[in-house]
Amino acid sequence: MQHRPNHGPRPHAFQPPQGELALLAGSANKLLAQRIADELGVRLTPCEAHYFSEGNVFVRILENVRGRDCFIIQGTHHPVNDNFMELMFWVDALKRASAQQVTAVVPFFSYAKGDKKDEPRVSIRARVCADAIEAAGADRCLMMDLHTPQIQGFFHIPVDHLYARYVVCDHIRTLNIPDLVVCSPDIGFAKNASAYANYLGVPVVIGNKVRRDHTEQAHVLELIGDVRNKNVLIVDDFTISGGTLIAMADVLKERGANDIYAAVSHGALSKGVAPRIAASQIKQLFITDTIEPQNDPLPHNISVVSVARLFAEAIQSIHDRTSVSQLFPDGPEC
Repeated sequence: MQHRPNHGPRPHAFQPPQGELALLAGSANKLLAQRIADELGVRLTPCEAHYFSEGNVFVRILENVRGRDCFIIQGTHHPVNDNFMELMFWVDALKRASAQQVTAVVPFFSYAKGDKKDEPRVSIRARVCADAIEAAGADRCLMMDLHTPQIQGFFHIPVDHLYARYVVCDHIRTLNIPDLVVCSPDIGFAKNASAYANYLGVPVVIGNKVRRDHTEQAHVLELIGDVRNKNVLIVDDFTISGGTLIAMADVLKERGANDIYAAVSHGALSKGVAPRIAASQIKQLFITDTIEPQNDPLPHNISVVSVARLFAEAIQSIHDRTSVSQLFPDGPEC
């Protein structure tokens, strides 16, 4: 793997040795884990997860990890609760096997959506999950595009937060799309959309979206900015139903936009969504490989951009005790 210049403190004599790096793949992200291992030039540490008929999960590490610097790659996408519990058991198994350090690499932290108490008598689910990850014994976490960055504050252990926008934008640049404008689907994602726009060197417009219930259907009320005769890139952190992207694309077309593109970090596509996106106004949707497609085959207008190299560089930085922020070309803001 070709590394960027390292900045930040190097290991010193007074620091304990990290131990040999060990990379493990849970059942949620086997393909991404193998790509990360290939980027790092290491093999995956053999392990297995077995699900019994009543839903009970059993995990086992198949070689010695005593004193090693261990990274378990396990996202918490669908089936969310199964994958989350499997992550807990991997962390526990590694700690009980005397791993020196255990980093939970969670490409998609699904419960990040439950980051606030915005209704009476509801749980702040992200905080509960953060407590559980710590209680299982994780020493640190590595995650990508949390729903809100302040979720890092729910943890009492270090959380390294990666951004997919650099990888996605680098890919979009190769397409040479003229007259491009970045569009945030709502006010809440405006700062992130601005970061996309700044990195691409293009203008930004903002949609005004509301959700009236928990049906995962969004209603776009207004658009702030001019998109007439422009090509537009809608950006968001994840999509489940595709409703926001499709509704936003319809509004943009009504306002005179030309080609509509979309990019999300996490394509948590539920069943039936891929065909709806295929039939929508979206010319091309870019998703990353933080989630492996599980339901419908991806249509011609959905492309996968791999973030394996970014995760590999972050893992190498954590292992070498160098700065992870060096991976952010324009700074880690937002």
